[in-house]
Amino acid sequence: MKIPAVLLLEDGTAYHGFAGGKVGTAYGEICFNTGMTGYQEIFTDPSYFGQILVATHEHIGNYGIKNDEVESDSIKISGLVCRSFNVTYSRKLANMSIEEYFLEQNKVAITGVDTRAIVRHIRSKGAMNCIISSENTDLDSLKKKLKEVPSMAGLELSSVVSTKVPYFFGDENASIRIAVLDLGVKKNILRCLSERGAYLKVFPAKTGMKEMAEWNPDGYFISNGPGDPAAMPYAVQTVKDILETKIPLFGICLGHQILAEATGISTYKMHNGHRGCNHPVKNLITGHCEITSQNHGFNVKDEEIKDHAEVEITHINLNDKTVEGIRLKNKNAFSVQYHPESSPGPHDSRYLFDDFIAMINSTKK
Repeated sequence: MKIPAVLLLEDGTAYHGFAGGKVGTAYGEICFNTGMTGYQEIFTDPSYFGQILVATHEHIGNYGIKNDEVESDSIKISGLVCRSFNVTYSRKLANMSIEEYFLEQNKVAITGVDTRAIVRHIRSKGAMNCIISSENTDLDSLKKKLKEVPSMAGLELSSVVSTKVPYFFGDENASIRIAVLDLGVKKNILRCLSERGAYLKVFPAKTGMKEMAEWNPDGYFISNGPGDPAAMPYAVQTVKDILETKIPLFGICLGHQILAEATGISTYKMHNGHRGCNHPVKNLITGHCEITSQNHGFNVKDEEIKDHAEVEITHINLNDKTVEGIRLKNKNAFSVQYHPESSPGPHDSRYLFDDFIAMINSTKK
């Protein structure tokens, strides 16, 4: 028996469908991802914490759930909106269906809705809060609840998803030691660094530079994560302190935004953000183009970078010309807005990890 469910947007627009996963209510900022594969990695990406995800590909769950294809230890999206919630899966190596996965993780989904119409609506209207419910379909009641949901702008979420205690990753006999500031780090970032001969110590989001420096790292990595970078003065100060040491620093996504804030460059909330695995980016240093995986709702102000003598734009998005990478001319520090560790792909940008390791080795010499 199908259980009715409703998706209500902040502007009053409602879509009716059926329940998937847990029968309940979920709320957050609505966003959409255009990827055709990698739904499990997307679900478990900590950067999606506090968001309701619209999957634009029609079939979600068709190749099942495999326990090791995760970017964190649990589903991080608040809820899912999809056209077809495929309980039957084709892959023999899968451990369970998407229905079993969402029930196990106590997550709510709505299926059987026109996701093309939803995406076209929020592309036009912009990012906004929403609520999914399969336990209460009364719109007036849901509107009252939705008014209580905080805006993503000004929201600090990294300390919620970050590790609570430091931990190690990789081979302790490796020749390079990298301190990772966990603002919501994805597991594949840690793998990409350790595969290149680095031993990692992962620190909680609110760790100061002094505590990280006691481990005597050869480099610092500032991770991806959820929320508004302008609401994270603690991380901005940590990065400022790291920059004073001139030890190599690399940032991805939120880490890129924090590096910008640490140099006096402002960030802003985008109309919709970039989420998908087919975004074209141009490397202005090499002239090469890359197909990239992206997930961000904030960006750095390019006009402020152009007026900054010590910061250079290294990458731009070819769709809308937004900033995708920067480097500091007088420091060993660089960052990108997109995700070079992307799994299942594309892998065009993995060279950035090689560049970071090369910078560390050069500095050590």
